[in-house]
Amino acid sequence: MKAVVIEKFGGPEGLAVVDLPAPVPGRGQVLVDTEAIGVSGADVLIRSGALAGYGFAEGHIPGGEVAGTVIAAGDGVDPAWVGRRVWAFTGTGGGYVEHALALAEDVVPLPAGLSGVDAVTLGSSGVVAHFGLAHARFGPGESVLVRGAAGSIGITAVQLAARGGAGAVAVTTSSAERGARLRELGATDVLDRSGAGGAGFDVIFDVVGGAALPSFFDRLNPNGRLVAVGMVGGQPPADFGAKMLADFRKSLSFATFSAGTVPAADLRAVRTAQFAAAARGELQTVVHELLPLERAGVAHRKMDSGEVFGRIVLTR
Repeated sequence: MKAVVIEKFGGPEGLAVVDLPAPVPGRGQVLVDTEAIGVSGADVLIRSGALAGYGFAEGHIPGGEVAGTVIAAGDGVDPAWVGRRVWAFTGTGGGYVEHALALAEDVVPLPAGLSGVDAVTLGSSGVVAHFGLAHARFGPGESVLVRGAAGSIGITAVQLAARGGAGAVAVTTSSAERGARLRELGATDVLDRSGAGGAGFDVIFDVVGGAALPSFFDRLNPNGRLVAVGMVGGQPPADFGAKMLADFRKSLSFATFSAGTVPAADLRAVRTAQFAAAARGELQTVVHELLPLERAGVAHRKMDSGEVFGRIVLTR
């Protein structure tokens, strides 16, 4: 089968298309013939080598989510899965392939009317948005700022906050054009990347992190909560907590959130509900571009440019 591997950490040129033996599902696993593969910010970080200290090595196959048809099931898996169209979580890698392995507990059937492309645009981002807002204790009537709203996680968070009765949904983004598109999805206020001119938020849902993260504590109301669900802009300064301590009387909160802390059954339930909502047209997916698997390097170059709005999807 064809697969894309990281031959050398660094730029997109370090990705290579290779031929590998088709895998065989082990106990508790299924094998998915992929039709769509999501390209994520995590894939880009791994490819760059930024996460080499976390166990990733050259030779790694990127990709954490795929959609397609189950073509084989391992021991202990209901054979009825074979032949079903599914979304599947492949873990921290293994998705940029023609045939992907996944644990049966990490597989969700696709409803009629939902494409594989839409599934991988929503599958991982949707649960991060849902549980990230819950982690921030977001409630109706509260004001929310989504920092880094142009990616698939931010786009979904904007919609969920608006549907959840937010008093206001502000976003940070890089252009008026993106701001207009985010307004169509539920944003009420558009700020530049610095967040200048924005304040009075009960919740900040932060995909970016980076050096500017501490400045966003100034945008929070008393008892406000900032939840970091990603660090695509890099790590914040080591002393970022000093800003919170300086505003001690505001009783501010900071937390991180990873979907890896959510029980598999809860993730599956939310994904199933979100897939159904998307199939009914109640939850929008935004696809920036479709590219064939062999052009994964091009996809990563576009991700590196910072010009992607939504999700790039690799197809077969």
